[in-house]
Formats: sequence, C-alpha cells, structure tokens
Amino acid sequence: MFGIMQVEEVEEAESEEEVAREARKKPNPGGELCYKVIVTNENGLRAADPNSIFLIDHAWTCRVEHARQQLQQVPGLLHRMANLMGVEFHGELPSAEAVDLVLEEMWKFNQTYQLAHGTAEEKVPVWYIMDEFGSRIQHADAPSFATAPFFYMPQRVAYTLLWPLRDLDTGEEVTRDFAYGEADPLIRRCRLLPWAPADLLDLSSSTPEPPAEHYQAILEENKEKLPLAISPAVYPRDHVFKVYTDVQQVLSHLTHPRFSFTQSEADADILYNFSHFKDYRRLSQERPTVLLNQFPCENLLTVKDCLASIARRVGGPEGPAWLPRTFNLRTELPQFVSYFQQRERRGEDNHWICKPWNLARSLDTHITKSLHSVIRHRESSPKVVSKYIESPVLFLREDVGGVKFDIRYVVLLRSVRPLKLFVYDVFWLRFSNRPFALNDLDDYEKHFTVMNYDPEVVLKQVHYNEFIPEFEKQYPEFPWKSVQAEIFQAFRELFQAACAKPPPLGLCDYPSSRAVYAVDLMLKWDSRPDGRQVMQPQVLEVNFNPDCERACRYHPTFFNDVFSTLYLDESDGCPVTRLI
Repeated sequence: MFGIMQVEEVEEAESEEEVAREARKKPNPGGELCYKVIVTNENGLRAADPNSIFLIDHAWTCRVEHARQQLQQVPGLLHRMANLMGVEFHGELPSAEAVDLVLEEMWKFNQTYQLAHGTAEEKVPVWYIMDEFGSRIQHADAPSFATAPFFYMPQRVAYTLLWPLRDLDTGEEVTRDFAYGEADPLIRRCRLLPWAPADLLDLSSSTPEPPAEHYQAILEENKEKLPLAISPAVYPRDHVFKVYTDVQQVLSHLTHPRFSFTQSEADADILYNFSHFKDYRRLSQERPTVLLNQFPCENLLTVKDCLASIARRVGGPEGPAWLPRTFNLRTELPQFVSYFQQRERRGEDNHWICKPWNLARSLDTHITKSLHSVIRHRESSPKVVSKYIESPVLFLREDVGGVKFDIRYVVLLRSVRPLKLFVYDVFWLRFSNRPFALNDLDDYEKHFTVMNYDPEVVLKQVHYNEFIPEFEKQYPEFPWKSVQAEIFQAFRELFQAACAKPPPLGLCDYPSSRAVYAVDLMLKWDSRPDGRQVMQPQVLEVNFNPDCERACRYHPTFFNDVFSTLYLDESDGCPVTRLI
C-alpha cells in the first residue's frame, strides 16, 4: 500500500548534558538536535506493516560542484538548510561562514543516486537531502525501516521510499541503517564516522599491492578474454596496410602512403577502435595477423585504482615518488582514515582529491579537506582518493599570475616483451585561469586545468616550444632538459611495473597489439634529504585513445608518425624518443 506516514519529532532530552549524552549513544544527523521520529496513529494508520511504502520529499538536490552557488543564490535555501542541520544562522543574506558550515555539515545528511543513461555529464552523481522528516531519521544497526531513492519519470522528480522491515506498533521509533549493506565491522565503523567519531590512529595505513585474486576479479568483471599465444605477424616491407577505424581524427589525418582505409572490418590488417576490445581469444584464433591499437589488460594503466596498485611495485606500500599517495575507497577506506588522522595529528596538510576510477575531464572530481566528505563520496560511484598537490610548481601568466598547469605526453607502446616504449617529442600544456591558493576548493578555474570542453571558459594556449624558454626564464635553476629526464624516468618505471607480471596482473604480451596513451602529470616542489628543492613529477592519470585534436591541428603529421612508429617499426625521422 502507498501512503504518507504521519510522524512527530520528539526531543529526547531537556538539558544540554542529556543532549550530549544521548548524542554519544548513537549516530544522529543534526548532532545536538537529537530528535527521534516515531510512528503515530493519525489518519487511521495505527501501525506500519511490512507492506507499507511511504514517500519522503527532498529538500535540496544538487551536484557537489554547484552546492555553494545554490546556497548563495537560491532564496531561502541557506536558511532552510541551516535550520535543518542545526547551523546557527543570523540575518537574511547568506554569509560566507554560514555557507561553509552548511557545506561541511551536509555530509551528515546527503544521500546520492546517479542516472543510468545520458551523457557523461548527466551521469555524474546527484546528491540530495531529505526533507525535515527524513533528515530526522536516526541510525540503528538493527533498523526498523529501510530507504532508497526513487525517480518518478512522468514528473521527472525524485523521492525517497521508506518502508518498514517488520511489524511496528504506534510509538515505535523510525530508524534506518546509515551503512546499509555493509557487513565488515571495520568498514562499517569507518562509514559511520561522520556521525560516530572514532580513532583509527593505531590501524596501519600501509597499502601493499592487492593479491592476484584482485586482478582476476577485475578481468572477469571487464568480460575480457585473453588471447592464445601467437607468433608475431610478418608483412612484406612494401605492404600497404588496410586500416579499419571509427576514430575521425585518424580518418582525417593519416595520409602515409603505406596505409589505406577500408570500410570492411573483415578485410582490415589494422583495427584502430575508439572503444575497448574484449574478445582477444577469438581474434587470436581466427585472425592472429590482425594488428590492434590496444593491449589486453591495459586497464591496469588507464583505470585509476589499478594504476595505484601496480605503481606499488615500484614504491612499495606507500607508492612511488611520482604518484600522489592514493587509496582505493572501496577496499582501502580504513587505511585512508588512519592515514588522514595521522596527518591531522602531525599537523600536516590534509587536502585530498576524490576521483572516479574511470572518468576523464575532471568529471565528478572533488577537492576537500573534510574526512566526512571523502567517506560519503565512497557511496556515489567507485572512487580513489589521492593526496592533493598542495605545493605545485606554478607557471606565471602575465595576465593572471602564478597558476597550476599540467602536461600531457603521448607515449607509444610498441610491445610488452620485449618492452618497447616511445614518447612523442611534442607535449601539450593546460593551465588554470586563476592564481593558485589552497582555498576556494570548489573554484574550478583555480584548481583544475581542463578548460577545453566549455566554450564559455577561457582556454590558455601555450605551445611546448614557447613554454620551454619561458619556464627556464621563470626557473633558471631548473633546465627543462633535466626536468624532462625525471619525467621520462617516471614513464619508464610505470611501464616496467605494468609489464612486470603476466596477465591479468600485468599487460598481456600479445604480439599483434600496439597502443597510444596520454600521460597527464604535474610538477610539485619536494625536498631531498639534503634539503635541496626539486621538481618532482606527479603522474595524474593515463588515458587510452586520447583526444588528439590539438596534436593534429598543430602537427599534421602526428598520426603518420604514430603509425610509422607502431606499425612499420620506422621511427627514424619521426619526432619520437625511445624510452625503453
């Protein structure tokens, strides 16, 4: 049956001492408010039975990056949220202090869902806060009710469904499990930290590489079928390769005479696909001489949680110097909480960046110094949390000041065994639009560099051959040649780690595979044991089949160079450097 359950809010305690005592008993959104929600007998509902379903309205729905703006601009929203959360609010106009307090407290109230269809932007998780009734429902390890978001398509509006888990009499408390579905006691303890503070300082924050079973599970989840062993394909030296591709940039810019295009996948010598290939086994059986633009198990490089895992082969449980300290929030939440609390106790910087495992363009990526925020982000989509680079090397823009920048290198993987790795000599730069400072963490143009997907945002273009002399002018003690040598060494170590073990623990040695990856990185200031300041490369992510629009626009021979290096084994005369 459907209905609206009538409830009343009952204050649990009269004195401040009783309020504090009650608050310590169990997690409670709203902290000192300590209200409970009970079943009443109004409208003839004497009790709730397991066949009842109730609807809870949502008071506020947003995406995280828009939360501050909405609190500042939507009339009455800040006032309502402050009252709902127990945040003191004075005056009619939104104050910066009140907004900051609500943005911190909201992680005790936020719930989340995401749409299954639409563009990548539309699939970014949505966060919502239930109305005053729903937000007063307290936690219990043995709850009386369960909740779930419900999107009603005809009205395009979301509700929360509430239903009892057992027969309930009038006067019984309505509770739900804030860590619903979590059976692991330690993970539950971590997930409940926003409401029930706990000290995990004694827990080890070490994160060794996962066991082989972890990688096998990833292979099965990806539905990837490994190839059979084959011999390398041999083509005559004057052979013209037929290329089948759905990548428009290749179709528009590959003009090398040794390559021609075919619209028949069955006739192709080279399959250059935009999407990931899965059934390598069948291809190795039926068409072993067909060359590809990807390797089996390359998700170990291109998915952020896997990248952090294999990097530990270089740097041990802490990871290598060239990768920010990273935790998998699904499997390493307790270790992260311990590490966060250890840093907090030592007074060290505790800014972190939450990233989806497998999204690019900074989508659903958030910077925070709130432990509660990180813990709750775990509920939205699979994420890693990485130490935010609090001391980046900046580039002085005359029009703006010192801004963050990142660098994209294109690397070409010719084979796994033997490992043959090249890097394109031209690199690409992206810049923030506002001076860097460790504040305003939701100011996109201050903290992020990806500006080329929004036509309304300024895109700063500096070509690599203009950047190098300007960089050396700004940092005369750091010649670019030496900085780049450190970057290339990081690339060597990364790909050696990725290829060090057999699949699915490492990239598969499939003789017909080739691949183009983009490695995005930043530089940060670091200190050596002797006190010497250095620029330490920080690998941010590795991208499969990257957008090469700028490469093609400014270097029309780009794909000719790539195909010559990867498929003809002819890199002489191409602007590439062999790393391994």
